[in-house]
Amino acid sequence: MASEAVKKILSAEADSERKNADARKRSEDIIVEAERYSALAVQKKISAAAVESEKIREEYRKKSDIHTQQAEKDCLEKIKNIRTQAEKNMNNAVNAVIGEFF
Repeated sequence: MASEAVKKILSAEADSERKNADARKRSEDIIVEAERYSALAVQKKISAAAVESEKIREEYRKKSDIHTQQAEKDCLEKIKNIRTQAEKNMNNAVNAVIGEFF
């Protein structure tokens, strides 16, 4: 009778250890799966952010090109005005010098 009770106790302990090991294994599997899922979610967010940042960069490139073209146009117009004014000044100076001598 006592040996029967000991066998039951030992069997119950072995069963308990198996259940604990199985629970630990399932717990680790759940954690690994959660880590995989979170890594995938992070990668998806990073990819989405990269796509969005590229869209924003492209918008700024276009705006920059427009501003650059406008700045070049403005500079050319100012250069043209300066040349025109310089030619007038040179003509006036030449006329003034000629007028003094003739």
